[in-house]
Amino acid sequence: MAKFDRYMLSQLLVLFGFFALVLVALFWINRAVVLFDRLIGDGQSALVFLEFTSLGLPKLITTVLPIAAFAGAVYVTNRMMSESELTVLQSTGTGPWRLARPVLAYGICVALMMSILTHILVPLAQAQLNQRENEISQNVTARLLTEGTFLHPTEKVTFYTRTIDADGVLRDVFLSDRRTPNEGVIYTAAEAYLVRNGDGTTLIMVDGLAQRLSTVDKRLATAKFRDFSFDISALVDKSTSGSQSIGNITTPDLISDWSNLEKRTGATAGVIAEEYHSRFAQPLFCIIAAMIGFSTLMVGGYSRFGVWREVVISFGLLITIDGIRGVLVDPVRSDGSAWPLMYVPSAIGIILVLAILWQASHPNWLRRLRRKEVAP
Repeated sequence: MAKFDRYMLSQLLVLFGFFALVLVALFWINRAVVLFDRLIGDGQSALVFLEFTSLGLPKLITTVLPIAAFAGAVYVTNRMMSESELTVLQSTGTGPWRLARPVLAYGICVALMMSILTHILVPLAQAQLNQRENEISQNVTARLLTEGTFLHPTEKVTFYTRTIDADGVLRDVFLSDRRTPNEGVIYTAAEAYLVRNGDGTTLIMVDGLAQRLSTVDKRLATAKFRDFSFDISALVDKSTSGSQSIGNITTPDLISDWSNLEKRTGATAGVIAEEYHSRFAQPLFCIIAAMIGFSTLMVGGYSRFGVWREVVISFGLLITIDGIRGVLVDPVRSDGSAWPLMYVPSAIGIILVLAILWQASHPNWLRRLRRKEVAP
């Protein structure tokens, strides 16, 4: 049986890798399209786009791992049943409890991967991602140095330049500022220069026209200028909080001194408790996902019509457990002492798996019970 355990475990890991790769690719493409439009639209380079997508992968993988673990367990179990491998083992007296051992080992392997991600990689990646987002949000110059494109560096502000010379001169500049209520201003200039002024950046426009439209009295005022300076540093919200997000802290740093963490992050004790214990509950959910996929198919047994009914039931159980986990998040965030609720979905999953495996080991227990009741 040791050889069979290694064989089934290898099959499970191979299929898990396949499903994880496919699901990560699908989710990544979906998010990358939105991220690409936002970054490239702000004038960022393709390298920045690749950096952001790479930093977002660890968190994306944590979303995919339970689904991939479930899909791998269901696929391998179904294939081994259809090819009579499990049927042969069961005919030799091997029960569902024994057959579940490689699946349990498989779930533990996935849980270890999830633990590394949730405890270390995801917080580090999110911290780096937030840092880079803050740096880019302050870099107004990078947003404006894109020729031939209407850019929106901030809400209600539009900027356009036809071309940028090799010496940095912006040609045919258009700037629309609609931040003032009931008033809009449009600046056009033949050329412009970006000038650093200490911590700020100023746009110097030359030979241009300013048009101010009041939406209250419907009056348009125009003024020509030979040179005009516009402080574009005001386009950036510099009120970025210096507090650290609780999701950016690794678990070893999250274990003790929660009062200090509350001051550093501004998070309540309930939020810290939910974040901390969810990092342990997520790996347990991976084990539950794999075991539910296997045990539910074992109850159904072999059928010429396939195992779609069992697959739907097992997937429904998984969705229900995950839904319970989502419902219990708010109570824990409201009251940190209620942190044991984070492990209730895993406990429900364990009870379900044990009950299903017991049913698979005693398929005729209900019939025998009825016979005893009928017998005189």
